[in-house]
Amino acid sequence: MTGRGRPRRAQSSKPKSDNVHLSEEKHKDLIKEQKLQEREQKKPDHTGEKPSVQSTQKETTTTHFTKEIKSPRTPKNDLKAPVQGARPKATAAKSPAKESEKIQSAKPQDTTKDLPKTTKARKCRKDKSSEEFLEVRRTPELETPKEITSIKTAEAKAKPLVEFAQETQTQPQKQKDARNDSTKSTKSKPCPGRTKSQDKSTEEPTKTKPERPEHTTNLHVARNNTADDSILYTTLEKLKIKRNDRANAAELVNEIKKHIIKHLKQNSLCFKEVEEPLCTGSYYENVKISNPDEFDVMFPIPVERVKIEGFGDDGAFYRVGLQRDRSPLQRFQERETLSASKMLDHFREEVKECVKALPEWEVTRKKKGCPAVTLTTRRQSVTISLDIVLCLVVKSSWPAFTQEGLKIDAWLGTKVKRDFKWKPFYLVPKYEGRGTVENAGVLARDVWRISFSHIEKEILKNHGSEKTCCEKDGERCCRKDCLKLLKHLLSLLKEKDPSFDKFCSYHAKTTLLHVCCSRTKDSDWRASNLSQCFQLLLEDFICHLEKGVIHNFFIPSQNLLSGVDQRRCNSLARRIREEHDNCFPVFK
Repeated sequence: MTGRGRPRRAQSSKPKSDNVHLSEEKHKDLIKEQKLQEREQKKPDHTGEKPSVQSTQKETTTTHFTKEIKSPRTPKNDLKAPVQGARPKATAAKSPAKESEKIQSAKPQDTTKDLPKTTKARKCRKDKSSEEFLEVRRTPELETPKEITSIKTAEAKAKPLVEFAQETQTQPQKQKDARNDSTKSTKSKPCPGRTKSQDKSTEEPTKTKPERPEHTTNLHVARNNTADDSILYTTLEKLKIKRNDRANAAELVNEIKKHIIKHLKQNSLCFKEVEEPLCTGSYYENVKISNPDEFDVMFPIPVERVKIEGFGDDGAFYRVGLQRDRSPLQRFQERETLSASKMLDHFREEVKECVKALPEWEVTRKKKGCPAVTLTTRRQSVTISLDIVLCLVVKSSWPAFTQEGLKIDAWLGTKVKRDFKWKPFYLVPKYEGRGTVENAGVLARDVWRISFSHIEKEILKNHGSEKTCCEKDGERCCRKDCLKLLKHLLSLLKEKDPSFDKFCSYHAKTTLLHVCCSRTKDSDWRASNLSQCFQLLLEDFICHLEKGVIHNFFIPSQNLLSGVDQRRCNSLARRIREEHDNCFPVFK
């Protein structure tokens, strides 16, 4: 036998007379029986493929059988061919009772030792198959009746021993396979108790989340929302501008703009380089309410090679110095500072000269600190005012005070923000407080205020986180509707209480921009949630008033409420809260 317990075919150069002789019928029966076993086992061939676990186990069973049959005798006893000229020994005819006792005594140790080898799915050296082991060839030497009879009796005695050995060998392996199957099934099927505990742990946060009964909250909100919705939608319908009124007002404004631009280019030496007007303000942002009676138009004057220095600590006001000697604006520069007040006065005179040819327009009286020249006219009992704002176009990087502003990354995206910052910024002749206040040798009336109204216009016109927001095929939001309602509420409260005159629509617009940066998704501003969104906007506006701080959207260091008394801020916050709690009686 070989080292793995499988018998080899007699490979000696001795003549064939050493082989065992069987009858031809017995030989055929054994071959048929082995072929049937092969079909059942689906045993692979010996060309290097890895044997399956089942075939390995069965082959090992045959190996154990050979070991156990031959363990009580010498390795070359019974079924192996004897040496030439020798006869079968008498030990081949031992009683089956003694053989079975020896097999039973040797079986547990051998099976436990050899079983782990059968479970390994690695290549085993197979010299001969089990069919070759059981095959016994006929030889012409052993033809005596006694020898044939002895061999047949040995086979008959060994057959029950083979069956017994196979049954005893396969029992431990079956038990092991059953244990493996049970472990696999337990791994694939989760434990019922375990899943219940996990489900409980996942459901606990959702159960403890609401602090009060949901039905009570929903009923309360639904009742308030229904009342608010009817009032708010009715108010928005009243604030809509009629199409004919819009068209008539736009026609008047466009005519006067063209006339002024033509006059400045042809008759003015200082402002002949004026560029195309920049239309800004609520009308062009599509947030104008009630009537198209106010228009803001900026007349930009380009400047090159300028020196800009901050005036004050808030980053909103700047001193401008021209570095170009041949600029037509040199006449307004004193001590390396371009005087905003002198330049605005000269611009005002030019506009007056231009309007003389248009008697329907009138130049209003100058307001303190106002950067615009205001023209008014009447059309169908409606007074239309046009603010013409002189401004300087600075085509350079934005000032350092703007680095922490314009936080639209999560709302409109970093790419949009980068595109905005590549655009130029504008300086308008505006100051706050007393114009005679001096700082570093510069008067307050001679400084310029930075303006980003062109960026505000683009943001409000393209206000959605999705490109299709408020378009024809897109979903509509309520951002602009909320701003219109807040502006209308503020204007009505100012009419009732003149002490609120320091508050303006720009405070409401800045609050909306800050809120949009915190609630960035279009789903947060669905048109169907108008009352809830307007309530959130009011809460933020009230919070700003109570703190007395509304940061500039582009320059966080500037507080837009710095010039307003805190007592008035608290009073306005209290009035807005009363209006909200009473379902906005001021709108009725």
